[in-house]
Amino acid sequence: MKKTISHLLLISVSCIFLLPLICIISTSLKGSEQIYSNGFEWIPDPIVWSNFWLALSKISFLSSLLNTIYIAVFNIFGVVVASSLAAYAFSALEWKGRDLFFAITLATIMLPDMVLMVPQFILFKQMGWYGTMLPLIVPYFCGLPFYIFLLRQFFLTIPRDLADSARIDGANEFTIWKDIYLPLAKPALMVVGLFQFLISWNDLLKPSIFLIDETQYTLSLALQQYQSKLGGAEWGPLMAAVLIMIIPIVILFLLTQKYFVKGIAMSGLKES
Repeated sequence: MKKTISHLLLISVSCIFLLPLICIISTSLKGSEQIYSNGFEWIPDPIVWSNFWLALSKISFLSSLLNTIYIAVFNIFGVVVASSLAAYAFSALEWKGRDLFFAITLATIMLPDMVLMVPQFILFKQMGWYGTMLPLIVPYFCGLPFYIFLLRQFFLTIPRDLADSARIDGANEFTIWKDIYLPLAKPALMVVGLFQFLISWNDLLKPSIFLIDETQYTLSLALQQYQSKLGGAEWGPLMAAVLIMIIPIVILFLLTQKYFVKGIAMSGLKES
């Protein structure tokens, strides 16, 4: 009975979270007359498939999609490499001041992005990066504190004997990180990659600050600019574009769900 009640409760909560997605799907298939008519009809009649073609043409969807994928791929590669290297140093290596530096790294999580935005803007403008994609890519090659913490907790679950045996055989630290820790940490790395993909895919604030050329716009920024130009929105094509933007995220999560759950579960098994 308890299991049945818990499942019913979870299904009910899931339906609540699915309502916005259902509204997006319904609106994306409606014409303007249906959208602005009195009352909300869940099932469009008739179904207007042309909204998707309008979205692809009016919002420069293809170029914005390629820009978003370009930024997301480099961001994922940067945070996975940099954060895993830092996590390896904080978990597998013994050096003076390690715990202090790790505490300082965790303390930076408390700083909101809005606090860092002004100094970052000044710095990148002085470096000549304003108006380019570099401010959206390069910082992630320094790692992010949350990912460092997540990977460190996972690395602590890996037996130290594996690294010690490799050192006896003559392996250096980079080889141990690459050939032992990274293969064993695939679930945690998948979690980091998925989190960063979601952040990069949906980011609107940073592209709106650093990008000025429309040919470099990301999907989020292109959708926002499209709505601003109209002084409102053609909600049908706009929701169609949003739906197309959501589909890759849903597919990626379904493909990596097993690793996602495993990575989250195992990252907290051993305390620091």
